[in-house]
Amino acid sequence: MNPWGRIATLGLGLVALLAGQLTALVVLSVVYGPLGRNADIAGNGAAVALIIAVSTPVEVALLVQFARRTGVSAAEYLGWVRPRRGQVVFGLVALVGFIVLGNLVSVLTGRSIVTDFQVEIYRSARAQGLLPFLWLAVAVVTPVGEETLFRGFLFRGWLRSPRDAWPTIVGTALLFALVHVQYDWFVIAQVFVAGLLLGWIRWASGSTILTMLLHGMINIEAMLETVLLHG
Repeated sequence: MNPWGRIATLGLGLVALLAGQLTALVVLSVVYGPLGRNADIAGNGAAVALIIAVSTPVEVALLVQFARRTGVSAAEYLGWVRPRRGQVVFGLVALVGFIVLGNLVSVLTGRSIVTDFQVEIYRSARAQGLLPFLWLAVAVVTPVGEETLFRGFLFRGWLRSPRDAWPTIVGTALLFALVHVQYDWFVIAQVFVAGLLLGWIRWASGSTILTMLLHGMINIEAMLETVLLHG
């Protein structure tokens, strides 16, 4: 296997990400009209779900094609391998610890464990009768897309030797956090820590399937908290 170089990996990852987002914006404009006339689009749960549902397949399809250009299967390059049972159990235990600790820090610092963004998209999707669409987008589609990009394509392109492990884990976690611009700095910091955990599990297990599962569990837990506190 001849992986993409580090700079090429970053560039191609950005190409896939931007291509997905631009495609979603075109579809969004067709469905909702010119975006400038829809100031509340960022808090519209149905619109957010639509962006995810449209952008993710485009992004993943491009990443698969880029991976295949290295001479190996996309599944091997992107880490789409089945984790062992012990790795799944360990990942779930670590995930529970992360969630408990994160909620505890939020409570101790006087912050709500549910963000305004979560409440807005939940309530708007519920009002439009599209909550199942939002659940699918958040719990399934988002983890597949983000993990394929950050813990799949970028991770493989940047990890060349054992000494690259932590720089790669930190670098992908930082980019992962920075794309969550809908949140304030406190939540972005929590996303960064989640990225560190997912990156370490990706390195230890070799499986992005496992990180997709754990990422999905994080998002499901956040949705459940929204339902319990504001549903």
